[in-house]
Amino acid sequence: MTKARTFWPILLALLLTDCATKRVVESTLSPSAPPQPFIGDVVRLRLAYNTGAATGISFGAHSREIIAILALVMLALLARLYRATPDRDWKLGGASALLIAGALGNLWDRVRSTQGVVDFIDVGVGATRFWTFNVADMGVTVGAALMALLLARGESGESAPAGRASA
Repeated sequence: MTKARTFWPILLALLLTDCATKRVVESTLSPSAPPQPFIGDVVRLRLAYNTGAATGISFGAHSREIIAILALVMLALLARLYRATPDRDWKLGGASALLIAGALGNLWDRVRSTQGVVDFIDVGVGATRFWTFNVADMGVTVGAALMALLLARGESGESAPAGRASA
C-alpha cells in the first residue's frame, strides 16, 4: 500500500462528508432551535457557528482572517510533510489526509461565510456537554493524535530495508 492510495480516498471522503453534513444541518436546523436527539441525549444535533478557533478560542475582531492565515500556513506545512513522507508510508499518509481534509473543511466555511465554521455535533450527558464540533474537527483530532503517535513511536507503514531491523 502506498501513501497516495491511503491519502486521496481518506481526504476526499472526509472533505465531502464534512461539507455535505454541514449543508444538511444548515438546511434543516436553526441556531435558535433546541438540540435534536440523535443517539438519545448523548449525541444531539445542534446548529452553531464558531467564529473562533478550536473550542471557541478568539483572536478578537480579526479572528476570521488570522485563523484563515494560520490554517493556510498549517496546510502548507502538512503538504510539505506529506511530500517528504516515503511513498510506502501509508500510515503517515492517512494521518496527513485526516488533518488536511479537516483543515480544508473548516477553512472553506471561514472563507464562504462570515458566520463562522458550522458546528453541529453535541456530545455529553445531561448538562455536562463537550463543545459542539463537526466532521472536520473529528478528522483533525484523530489525524493529529495518530500522527503524534506514529512520529513518537517512529512507526510507519513502510517496511524496513533489507538487512535492517525495524524499531
